[in-house]
Amino acid sequence: MIRLTNEQWERIRKHFPEEHIGDGRPGRKPIPTRDVLEAVLWILNTGAQWHMLPQSYPNYKTVHRRFQTWCCNEILRRVLTDVANELRDKGGLDEEECFIDATFVMAKGGGSEIGTTKRGKGMKIMAIVDRHGLPLSVSTHAANHHEVRLVQLCFDFYMIEAKPENLVGDRAYDSDPLDEELRNDGIAMIAPHRCNRRKPATQDRRRLSRYMRRWLVERFFAWIQWQRRILVRWEYHPHNFLGFVQLACLIVLLRQF
Repeated sequence: MIRLTNEQWERIRKHFPEEHIGDGRPGRKPIPTRDVLEAVLWILNTGAQWHMLPQSYPNYKTVHRRFQTWCCNEILRRVLTDVANELRDKGGLDEEECFIDATFVMAKGGGSEIGTTKRGKGMKIMAIVDRHGLPLSVSTHAANHHEVRLVQLCFDFYMIEAKPENLVGDRAYDSDPLDEELRNDGIAMIAPHRCNRRKPATQDRRRLSRYMRRWLVERFFAWIQWQRRILVRWEYHPHNFLGFVQLACLIVLLRQF
């Protein structure tokens, strides 16, 4: 099971609000936030239902309520951004060469932001990773959207200030309008051409050698999918599922310190 070390907790505790009960008010004492977070990490790691939370953790209703509050207030996103920038300041992230890709997740819990594809109903997890395979952006979208149209939305969840100099993707990102749009932002899109492309080639073969390292983004997806709660979306609300994905990314980054 995932347990936070004291050092990891001290690094992120300032972002998590503690619950307080005023003096003289009846009621049970509030549950410490660290205990709640470790209970959520147990759900993330095992993929179990909320009511199956062991008795060694706080009541599952309290844990679920606090987790939903974090997701609605984008607390997990702020924590992830803060940790990513701290790691970059220490030289742990390198945005010179980044990789982008998406992975499909089945959705069986209903709710919004679910798209129908040949593989069934589900979502896409879009990710941008650096040259070490560490996440710089992660977002979730309905699966029926083409990845080319999700690139700019993916940058809305970008964690650090410096944009990538080179962005490497697969053939799904072979789009001249996308290349032009990213070029205006100072980003060079590197993607091999589709086999049925009719327009003149625009990619330099020497720069396409970076495509050989695209396995780094595939490895990142393998890392976060060790957390079983991400393999299938059971959450009705899409921001709750995004919260689990962000927690999985947070675990990856915290292990780099």
